[in-house]
Amino acid sequence: MQKRDRKKVSFGILSMVLIVAMTLFAWGCGKEAKGEVSATESFVTLEGGVLGEGSRVFPFTVVDQDGNETEFEIHTDQEMVGAALQELGLIAGDEGEFGLYVKTVNGITADYDADGVYWAFYVNGDYAALGVDSTAIAEGERYSFKVEKG
Repeated sequence: MQKRDRKKVSFGILSMVLIVAMTLFAWGCGKEAKGEVSATESFVTLEGGVLGEGSRVFPFTVVDQDGNETEFEIHTDQEMVGAALQELGLIAGDEGEFGLYVKTVNGITADYDADGVYWAFYVNGDYAALGVDSTAIAEGERYSFKVEKG
């Protein structure tokens, strides 16, 4: 009888240990996933690659404040670069009198009012003459956003 009782107690203790371990594991996984979300908690930072679907294709590069580059190949049916990037959740900002003021790119927020840095828009390595929402997608063009200090 005592042997059977010991087995039951051992089984109960083992079960409790496994439940605690699974709970800690699940809690730890939830914390790790949160780390992928930017400071704004509304955008997920992507690691590059091919995004979207459509007949227009263009390369897009994001250069953060530390100089880290993330490259994307964008596929879209949109006509404007800004519309394509917004549709994929790669950029966000505020509408103003001069168009879209981009504050967040690939989950990274740069706010001039807060810390003196901003997202600069480039076409083929040159500072863009128009805003991202006014720039038509053109074959062979490369588009990028870089964090710059004002």
